[in-house]
Amino acid sequence: MAEEDNQSLYNENIRVRILRDHMNLTRTSAPSCIVFPLDASHFNFKPSIIQLLPSFHGLDLENPYLHLRKFEEVCNTYNDTNCSMNTIRLKLFPFSLKDKAKT
Repeated sequence: MAEEDNQSLYNENIRVRILRDHMNLTRTSAPSCIVFPLDASHFNFKPSIIQLLPSFHGLDLENPYLHLRKFEEVCNTYNDTNCSMNTIRLKLFPFSLKDKAKT
């Protein structure tokens, strides 16, 4: 009888732990440090603009200032009447980062 109680208590603990693990998902990537302005929800971009963005991988031989200059050149060609240029840049910037720079 005591064995059955222990087994049912053990099964209940496993079930609670499994449910807790499903409810509290572990984050596998770092949270974004970008805080979007209020007009960011109105930003609609065409997927083709992502292909035009320069890529920055975070390697030692890459120049981050050159990447930013190229990034701004591409962003300045895009115009959206619903949001500011800063919002456009904030929304598109994560798409220009790759590999080590993304993490």
